[in-house]
Amino acid sequence: MVRELLVETGKGIRLDRYLSSQWEDLSRSYLQKLLTDGRVLVNGRQVKSSYKISSGERITLKLPEASQVEIRPEPIPLEILYEDKDLIMVNKPKGMVVHPGAGHDSGTLVNGLLAHCKDLSGINGILRPGIVHRIDMDTTGVLVACKNDFTHKDIAEQLKLHSITRIYYAIVHGVIKEDNGTINAPIGRHPVERKKMSINEKNGKPAITHYQVLERYERFTYVSCKLETGRTHQIRVHMASIGHPLLGDVVYGPAKCPYPGLQGQTLHAGVLGIRHPYTGEYLEVTAPLPEYFLELLKKL
Repeated sequence: MVRELLVETGKGIRLDRYLSSQWEDLSRSYLQKLLTDGRVLVNGRQVKSSYKISSGERITLKLPEASQVEIRPEPIPLEILYEDKDLIMVNKPKGMVVHPGAGHDSGTLVNGLLAHCKDLSGINGILRPGIVHRIDMDTTGVLVACKNDFTHKDIAEQLKLHSITRIYYAIVHGVIKEDNGTINAPIGRHPVERKKMSINEKNGKPAITHYQVLERYERFTYVSCKLETGRTHQIRVHMASIGHPLLGDVVYGPAKCPYPGLQGQTLHAGVLGIRHPYTGEYLEVTAPLPEYFLELLKKL
């Protein structure tokens, strides 16, 4: 499969960064591999990842044919919120990794999807069949997987255009005074701790989060967050940047969680709305809050 792109703006930007900003359905590591394998051409010739692009240049991306999936299907129980012949929406539980990777070769959502679905799209390769977007291991909630390449490309384009409805629910440290607000701050890789993201004015990608207070407690606030963009760890980084990190998030918040036994951040992908690739109709699915989240709200 071949993708082509004409550079309209972006002079002086590194090729690998530009590709990542244009094709968000392809991970940064996957794009780097394509570059290393000589599958990315600029004006018909191979260049390095550090190549600085210019307006008017044509980029050609040669995606390898999807090879036989080697990861094992596993009969993992899935909470299916919606399913048809083209896509499936599931409510991912806490602690489940979306796709196989280092240290996680089984028990992932993909393992369960392979056992449940006859076909999944092959655009993202053998480790991430059907996966067009992800949520963190300790984030719960609705996630869509694609059963064919047409659906995958269409939803990926909706993600790129930021036309998908994504509403998350979170419990954050501190009491937010304003009833609602918008955080508009670019997010990029942390300059020192490379496994973390951070507000990065120089090299970050545009990121916008709209938040609304649902309930205030003595030391915490229950909020909903609507994503206008979808950057890695966006809500976690944005809320921490205004002094209200997520409860349980030891990466961007306090190192010691006030509730022992809480596994990771209290963040739930509650609503996902897309335009169905085939019917064109708006499809919105809601995932109920998990039990641990409801128990925390009762305690607060």
